Amino acid sequence: MASSPCGGGNFDCGLEIQTRSVEQTLIPLVSQITTLINHKDKLKKTEKTLRAIQKVGQAVSVAVGRFVAVGEAIAVENEDLKDEMGLACFDARRAGTAIAQLTDVSGLEQCEGDGRSTVFSDRTGMVKAARMLLSSVTKVLVLADCIVIKQIISSRNKVLVTLEQLERVSTFQEFVQIFSQFGNEMVEFAHLTGDRQNDLKDEKKRARMAAARAVLEKCTMMLLTASKTCLRHPDCESARINKEAVFQRMRLALEQVIEIVTDTRSGGEAKALPVSIYAGIKDFKVKVEGLRDSMYGVSCEAVAAQLEALVEKTEDFTDSAYTSHEQRETIIQLCQITRQETKQLINTWRHAQLLKAKEATDEMELSILKTCQSVSDLRRELHNVAVGRATELLKLHSDHLVLQALKASGGDGNLEAVADYAGTLTEHKEQLVETCRLLCHISGTEPLEITCIHAEETFRVIGPQIISAAQTLALHPTSKIAKENLDVFCEAWESQLCDMAILLKEINDVFEGRRGDKKTYLSLPRPGKHSANLKTVKAAKLDAEEQTTIAKLGLELCLLTSDVDSEVERWDEQDHEIVRLCQIISSMAYSMYLFTRGEGLLKTTLDLFHQAEVLSDQGLQLCPILHSLSTQLLDEDRMLIISETEKLSTACQQLQVCAKTPVQGKSAIFQKVDSSIQNTKGILTVVVYLLPICNKLIRKCQSECSCLSSPQHWREKQLSTPVSEETLNGKGSNGFGVKSLEQHMANLTFLESK
Repeated sequence: MASSPCGGGNFDCGLEIQTRSVEQTLIPLVSQITTLINHKDKLKKTEKTLRAIQKVGQAVSVAVGRFVAVGEAIAVENEDLKDEMGLACFDARRAGTAIAQLTDVSGLEQCEGDGRSTVFSDRTGMVKAARMLLSSVTKVLVLADCIVIKQIISSRNKVLVTLEQLERVSTFQEFVQIFSQFGNEMVEFAHLTGDRQNDLKDEKKRARMAAARAVLEKCTMMLLTASKTCLRHPDCESARINKEAVFQRMRLALEQVIEIVTDTRSGGEAKALPVSIYAGIKDFKVKVEGLRDSMYGVSCEAVAAQLEALVEKTEDFTDSAYTSHEQRETIIQLCQITRQETKQLINTWRHAQLLKAKEATDEMELSILKTCQSVSDLRRELHNVAVGRATELLKLHSDHLVLQALKASGGDGNLEAVADYAGTLTEHKEQLVETCRLLCHISGTEPLEITCIHAEETFRVIGPQIISAAQTLALHPTSKIAKENLDVFCEAWESQLCDMAILLKEINDVFEGRRGDKKTYLSLPRPGKHSANLKTVKAAKLDAEEQTTIAKLGLELCLLTSDVDSEVERWDEQDHEIVRLCQIISSMAYSMYLFTRGEGLLKTTLDLFHQAEVLSDQGLQLCPILHSLSTQLLDEDRMLIISETEKLSTACQQLQVCAKTPVQGKSAIFQKVDSSIQNTKGILTVVVYLLPICNKLIRKCQSECSCLSSPQHWREKQLSTPVSEETLNGKGSNGFGVKSLEQHMANLTFLESK
């Protein structure tokens, strides 16, 4: 290692740690070893101190023993890493034993009399043992992580082989057989990549992985219907173009996943993101504000050049045909003001340098403030333009009239009408592509920039695919397969519009300083978890209409959680019990929203129902607190709180009954999922209404009598949302979160009749 653990948690074993699971496994070990090494040289050797040191040493030794046992079990399952893993486990066990011996200080005087080394007499030996332990443990963890990477690569390779077979099939019978195998392989790939995505430390990699998996999610369905259409209409050119585009996009997405997990690119160096206006402004402000500490660290010319590069990027806004004249003039004016303030700053800066000033002068400090304010005003205007444009487009396309017209024209066999509506869709596509590009400029974080780029590429690709699918239907208006194919591509477009609405909300949250914490999910292998014969829990089958319904419900739930978070932030008393419980309810509801997207910790419908039950319990805990508040209010306010509390209680009870009611069968399970999310929406609707009212009333009561405070007896309670053993062991379903493959595969048998 490059550094000793004596320095605390920052250590380097010469091995790059890319996942949270590895990092979080090491943190407690580093903490315990640091405690042992960083004791005072003249520590009073009381009996209590000796017991504490021995206890820590024994805890480290026992933990290492258990850890090594797991590592050895993993080595048995992976022959290619057996020797390397075995050596690392041996070193870890030896280091753990050495630490246990050095901390065996129960009879300190006897130990010293026998000449036996202890943590007090042999600090160097303790440091050496600690270094060996951390190095070997990290090696075991990184090797285990390599196993996960190899499994993902192996899974991808199997998918690619089957994908090539699917592309070459010429008979329906052969297609059914191969696609069945392909579906199982994609489910396994979804498990592995889903775990990996949530475990990656790097936010940019997580965003890239999410984008690649989203492509695979949609393309899996498109591949099925596009291939069926080609088999049914083998001489149709538009059907062939449609199919080839899907296969090509799937291959690119599969390659991107491997680039992410192996941290390499097939073309050599990693492709850097284009510098956004937000990133440029952020860097510019850092340089300007840094002049307070050092006036000689950067040149005046460099700052001026950076500003000009920034202004040049605003041309994406001012040159856009969709930017209004007023918005264009405002942006140009703000750019000019920023130029003027920067020029004034440079003048005062040069003057201060001539005076040999060691720190910024008062005039320079004023110029720094004005320059930063002007560039912040520019950022705000650009944000408003991009977000305003996106909001208008989402409202414009919410009725999906063009898609409906394409479906109707294609079904009528009207090629001329299809061509007309294809032109309209192409125009809409260009508007959305440009809007995504503008959003990328002001998104605020690199992960959101990546998501914007993914949205831009998706609209750019799916638009022409919808048109080719519509042309195929117009050429074969009685073909049910061609109609089904067009429906799938239209659903992908609608789904991307929903994703864009969520993206827009996240960009606003970042701009306003609100960013939710993400839950972690660990992907380190456990013995038997990622075996080659991965078995999956069968999920309920959802048809196209059901999946669309759930997606829309999920989006509505997500927006409600954002409303709750916004209201919570307005409270002065952030530790109030009402705030705490509402935050918990919002967090759980957000997990349920992630379930509708095939993401997050809730992997199966059973997980969802359990989460709904726990959420209802939290809502019921909120009710007595609201009743307590109502007793301190006057008649009108009291009746309002009581009325809303009764609504909340009823909604929670309905959700609880729904979650606990056992059901069987595809239709019943879907209905239960639908009801659970609907009832959760009802709870959040009441919570969103109550939060500002309670905040206002509590402030009023405090100002009048200062007698109302947060119930302290609740403060010590910590909610820990249980995660099922199946989920922790990787047995839960972790598909891409799209329409069930099995449902589409079941429809294959009807090809001949279509």
